[in-house]
Amino acid sequence: MSNQTTSDTNIRQLLSEQELAQVTCKNNWLALRIVLFDWLVIILAFVLMANYPNPFTLLLGVLLIGARQLGLGVIVHEAGHRSLFSSTSANHFVGNWLAGYWVFSNTQSYMQSHIKHHQHAGTKADPDLANFKAYPISRSSLKRKFVRDATGQVGWRRIKSIARSITKLPQLDLREKKNAHHKQSLYRSIGVNLCMLAILTLFSVPWLYLVWVGAFMTSHMLVVRIRQIAEHAGVTDHFSTDVRLNTRTLYINWLERLLIAPHHVNYHLEHHLLPSAPIYQLKKLHHLLLQKGYYTGMTFDQGYYNLLMQVTYRNR
Repeated sequence: MSNQTTSDTNIRQLLSEQELAQVTCKNNWLALRIVLFDWLVIILAFVLMANYPNPFTLLLGVLLIGARQLGLGVIVHEAGHRSLFSSTSANHFVGNWLAGYWVFSNTQSYMQSHIKHHQHAGTKADPDLANFKAYPISRSSLKRKFVRDATGQVGWRRIKSIARSITKLPQLDLREKKNAHHKQSLYRSIGVNLCMLAILTLFSVPWLYLVWVGAFMTSHMLVVRIRQIAEHAGVTDHFSTDVRLNTRTLYINWLERLLIAPHHVNYHLEHHLLPSAPIYQLKKLHHLLLQKGYYTGMTFDQGYYNLLMQVTYRNR
């Protein structure tokens, strides 16, 4: 039995039936609000840059859009777990058409890898282990990683990977279901991005699509790395069977939630403890477990700066 299953069983035994029902309850309004908020921020960022194009608004726009692109990724994640909306079809539609395709992702492909992360977290078989196993690292090393993210070097590799996938489409054997799904997802991703370009062109600001791509290549990659660090890097024990030791929850402020960690994604420990809990219920689950003494002896870091200082060391 995997450590994830063991932890999930313990949590289910710790909570009463009523409490378990509360933290696993799907609320379609809260789910819709998450989706609408991401797109509202994206649209307002576009409006701000279109009306006041200057270095400050462009920088702010890139930061906001990069974080909301991560927000769309969080929606893909939740919809893939089927924990965002109460309806499976709503999860599928929203996770793909209102989130995943815009950032060249989709719920099915994402979950094929992500489910293995849940099954093998805390072991050497975790497919995400390479993202955080080296920590703690030197601060100069982290700085170099951040520079590569912020300057688009990592993002450019992602763009080239997408381009290679597109050029290889004619070579795919579509008799294989996996290839047919991959082709469909790519075409739909291209389609919605062309739709965005067309809408921006209609408003005489096609250059804003370059901001969308630029944010994807820079600030988006940066916040994805910070999120990965916060979730599993420099934890007490990467290979513990206790999820409390191999996964982290972080307390953050409203600005960090806006620019780095949307939709309570900072409650990652609770997500691993109970993957069926919707992301908008994780804070409630966290406080329930605090009250029940499940976290006795544990401390929760405050803010990303403090965390980054904790998982790095000064160069000698």
